[in-house]
Amino acid sequence: MNNLDGSSDSEHNPSPDRLGFGELYNQFIAASEKKQMQLIPELIAQGELGLEVLMKFLHQVMGDTPKIIHGTVYQALLPLDVDVVQSFLQANFPTGILPLKSAKGVDYTQLQELLAKQDFLESDRLTMQKLCELAGEATVKRKWLYFTEVDSLPDVDIQTINSLWLLHSQGKFGFSVQRELWLAFNENFPKLWEAIGWKSGNNWTRYPQAFTWNLSAPKGHLPLSNQLRGVQVIKAVFSHPTWK
Repeated sequence: MNNLDGSSDSEHNPSPDRLGFGELYNQFIAASEKKQMQLIPELIAQGELGLEVLMKFLHQVMGDTPKIIHGTVYQALLPLDVDVVQSFLQANFPTGILPLKSAKGVDYTQLQELLAKQDFLESDRLTMQKLCELAGEATVKRKWLYFTEVDSLPDVDIQTINSLWLLHSQGKFGFSVQRELWLAFNENFPKLWEAIGWKSGNNWTRYPQAFTWNLSAPKGHLPLSNQLRGVQVIKAVFSHPTWK
């Protein structure tokens, strides 16, 4: 049966009945997340059969909360110049795999697109813009947050932004990652700065050239917070009610 976009159901919900598919798919879903990460490029290299495994796996998350592995699969499929893959993604995930919820009507579509392409520099800049939008018009004009504004930022928006960073960084980046490290260091900010690559000795990492804008960066490296204004803003983020 054809859909409204002229494509067939099999393109949008791949369920091929062929020798080897079931075994390959079951092997993938039974593997640990670490092993699944390793299998993704191998499946892509197999061509049509491997791609169908990944599309079916991704299709299962529709209507549910995606996990980091789903973000990684989505990112692996997104740049492929394969018609059936692009038709599948456009039909099922036209704006990405995470439902973009906001209590204030803030549009996170561009942020999801940038993160899915691993454009972490522009994603970092846009993240601060979106936080300012949430705080209000005066903050947008100022282009940075007062720590007193952070507590009133809606839980759902903080979670949306954080989830986008987590999903599209294999779990390396995000406020929650930074917060977990901060707690592990007994809320010691100097130790956190060293661990996430924001400071080395007495020297702050120079923006933007000295930061690492890819997945080789230390865990928790992104998104950034301007520490020249002190620790109050990021401490307020780490203490936000959404983490309670």
